[in-house]
Amino acid sequence: MTGPGSAAAGALELLAGRGQSLAVAESLTGGLVAGTLTAVPGASRSLRGSITAYATDLKRDILGVDGALLAARGAVDGEVARQMAAGVRRALGADWGIATTGVAGPDPQDGQPVGTVFVAVQGPGGAGEVRRLALTGDRDRIRRDTIDAVLALLLSELTENARAQDTEQHGGNGCLQP
Repeated sequence: MTGPGSAAAGALELLAGRGQSLAVAESLTGGLVAGTLTAVPGASRSLRGSITAYATDLKRDILGVDGALLAARGAVDGEVARQMAAGVRRALGADWGIATTGVAGPDPQDGQPVGTVFVAVQGPGGAGEVRRLALTGDRDRIRRDTIDAVLALLLSELTENARAQDTEQHGGNGCLQP
């Protein structure tokens, strides 16, 4: 299983199996992550919705990203991505939130070169991760690679979260029980 469609399907299957929900905050991907998720049959069992916050003021006003952080570092920042994921989780009442922010080109932004991207996942109980990517290629390639990266990160976090819960519940060595 490879590619964004399979990562989307895998993540949505895990979420549905747990009775959990997902919300998406996007900037440079402009709704493509949500589009990839909604292409999966049955996505509505877990996907609550998405917010495309392309403009910086929307990141602040709708997603709750700290205005001082945005003023100091700009929108292309790991902490901004984390706050976007947490903010969309709150705004849409979801268990998990994912976010994308970065520079797809053609020009640098906020002092960051084209291809600088941050993806983030925030989940229940403090689960979360932010990754900085240095992508290459044209605008379309950077956006496609960002979709792949955020969905793979979500799937990884969901899998790690399941392992951690199993360890807590079974007091074992972290191995999933057959």
